[in-house]
Amino acid sequence: MYVQKISLSGHIIDSFTLQKVMDTIIDQGGDYEIEELNVGKHNTDVSTAIIRIETEKEEKLDKILDMVTDLGAQLLEEDEVELVASEKDKTVPDNFYSTTNYNTAIRYNNQWINIDNIEMDCLLVVDEKEKTATCKPLNTIKKGEMVVVGHKGVKVKPPEKSRGKNTFEFMNSEASAEKPTRSIIHKVAKEMKKIKDKGGKVCVVGGPAVIHTGCAPVLAQLIKEGYVNKLFAGNALATHDIENALYGTSLGVKTKTGELVAHGHKHHLRAINEINKAGSIKDAVEQGVLTSGVMYECVKNNAPYVLAGSIRDDGPLPDVINDSQEAQQRMREEVQDVDMVIMIATLLHSVATGNIIPARIKSVCVDISNASVTKLSDRGSAQVISIVTDIGSFLPILLDEIHKLEEEE
Repeated sequence: MYVQKISLSGHIIDSFTLQKVMDTIIDQGGDYEIEELNVGKHNTDVSTAIIRIETEKEEKLDKILDMVTDLGAQLLEEDEVELVASEKDKTVPDNFYSTTNYNTAIRYNNQWINIDNIEMDCLLVVDEKEKTATCKPLNTIKKGEMVVVGHKGVKVKPPEKSRGKNTFEFMNSEASAEKPTRSIIHKVAKEMKKIKDKGGKVCVVGGPAVIHTGCAPVLAQLIKEGYVNKLFAGNALATHDIENALYGTSLGVKTKTGELVAHGHKHHLRAINEINKAGSIKDAVEQGVLTSGVMYECVKNNAPYVLAGSIRDDGPLPDVINDSQEAQQRMREEVQDVDMVIMIATLLHSVATGNIIPARIKSVCVDISNASVTKLSDRGSAQVISIVTDIGSFLPILLDEIHKLEEEE
């Protein structure tokens, strides 16, 4: 028999961590014995457990350890992390450690080193000279870099749920249109105000439905008032926002009345053409061509934006990044100092953003479709709270709740 002892610590009962670990061991064909279990009595008390895992094959034990360490389990012995050099660019050893988006640290040179830029599905690389560690995507790995392999010396801390906690809990939330939407939006507003008051940053990841539903002025106001500090989107949101600012339409439909405008189908192309003539969105603002809207407020309030292109884009706008890897890297850089991400009506951009943000960033996904918000959590973004509602209702309510909180001061 192959044996390994692991330890668990934290709110392992309330967060179902203990149950998940036990289920994982059994599901993977192993056996376990709980050698020690101390359950915290009060809300602030942590619980601890020591579990002995047994398997008939070493490969099976390795697989179980890989899975339970992702759940927050630690090997009882504090072994040093194992490193193997990459043999060529963009390649790693077969038994590489694949990251989660949970807080992660590695034990190297007799000390624990936190990985500050953690994200899921990446590699851990150690600079032996500087004695530092970082998280890197596979396509950025260089020949000779020391890559973490196996599971020794890796410590993962998943988000926890404590008993009796009545503040806004950013944990996995089952999507349902029957949840009390307004009360959830109130908590989102409260968190946004808290972030603004402490000088933090909120990033909105938006789809074109934000503009189509007539909410461009609302999002623009949130940017103007400093509640939204960064924007991730595609060509469509920016194009239709500019179309709305110049012609009062989105996809040729008047956003205020819903009236279809004659020849309005070419308004978005006219909008792109005007920005092309100006040189860029920023140039259009500075030249007085663009005087309102989401993109206007981004420029006027120094709110960085990343517009990632796709194969279906018209134009696109000159600010759109057509190289997907370059756009991904720009997004990765911008989220490092973000405290909260709100993903609104854009499945692909939401999944992309969810893949690059650490679990410590508070995250909200809003969509009218249950399938869209569920898919995000299915892809590994367990910390995301899901709100199933119409975007045309969500943003106005959010702004209204923020203003109510301001009035209460």
